[in-house]
Amino acid sequence: MNHPLLKFENELLLRQALTHRSYVNENPSMKEKDNERLEFLGDAILNFLSGQYLYRQQPPLGEDEMTRRRAALVDEKQLAQFAVILGLKMRLGNGVIREGGFQNANLLSSAFEAVIGAYFLDKGSDIEQVRPHIEQLFNDVPEQMMISRSNVDVKNRFQEWVQGNIGPVTPRYQAEKIGGPDHAPHFCAQVFVNQVEYGKGEGRSKKEAEKQAAENALTRLQEQEKLGI
Repeated sequence: MNHPLLKFENELLLRQALTHRSYVNENPSMKEKDNERLEFLGDAILNFLSGQYLYRQQPPLGEDEMTRRRAALVDEKQLAQFAVILGLKMRLGNGVIREGGFQNANLLSSAFEAVIGAYFLDKGSDIEQVRPHIEQLFNDVPEQMMISRSNVDVKNRFQEWVQGNIGPVTPRYQAEKIGGPDHAPHFCAQVFVNQVEYGKGEGRSKKEAEKQAAENALTRLQEQEKLGI
């Protein structure tokens, strides 16, 4: 059961990492545990390694951009893709299999996190044994895809807040060029909900400015929540 890219000394750790609780529930006589604790550990490791990976990028990225790209590198869809790349074979209960569990992005991403947690333990909790494998996967994520996914993420998060707190309304973005030469323009954007401005942002493109406006709106909302407004 050993994996061709991640060589485990203790294959029982790999087996546990690939075992969903639905499989354990349907096989009560088995002594093995499910992968949820390993998933928790793997999640922490991936957040740490992705942060260091982005910190070392050249030219240096700003804090906001690193935050967005980290979210893109470790989001559910991307981790599920890593699981597919590694060819992870989960052990699922029959009910989950019938519901399409082998193609479920949430289950795939969770399995990937659990495998990374298990590999970390297998290598004596030495993060440097894990780093090269993770960074190899990160290196293969096209930059434009990472940027696009981070853009979608922040605007989607704001839209989800709007729909959950205001109603079935689509935020409206208004962007215009405010300066810079034709080859390097600078844009300002505002985001409105029901004619009320929620955020402003600036960037080198309309998309970047809109993304910053959505980020600004979410930051304002978080601050208001803290202040009880």
